Amino acid sequence: MSVDQGGWFPYPPSRPARLIPPIALAYIGDAVYEVAVRQYLLSKANMRPNHLHRSATGLVSAKAQSRILTGIEAELTEEERDIVRQGRNAKSGSIPKNADVLEYRHATALECLIGYLYSSGRHDRMIELIRKGIQHAEEHSHSPTK
Repeated sequence: MSVDQGGWFPYPPSRPARLIPPIALAYIGDAVYEVAVRQYLLSKANMRPNHLHRSATGLVSAKAQSRILTGIEAELTEEERDIVRQGRNAKSGSIPKNADVLEYRHATALECLIGYLYSSGRHDRMIELIRKGIQHAEEHSHSPTK
């Protein structure tokens, strides 16, 4: 599948990314981000299974995603900021379990942005922002995965 078709798998979105509801973008963005984090952790030497899980949780939790969004916000384009705003304001119908409401909304906003970039085929930009976000999280974490 080519990058301009919108995804890594042979199931292109049913409509342009700009027309996909923010919660649906966050849905796919959550999965894409989870794969990116797992791939990042597998690139580390000598990672044991329980350490992989703890490290992944430290990067995919709503609290971590909120920090990541804060760390990359200054680098976002106007279009990306608009997507983040839509994701942050979207009503998910879920109640945050391990985060406060603001962290949860920021995490949803990050997932929405990742889902948007993924669904629109802008994988290089998506990977760039994920990479910078993980770097920011690692630099500001109390339990780095290094």
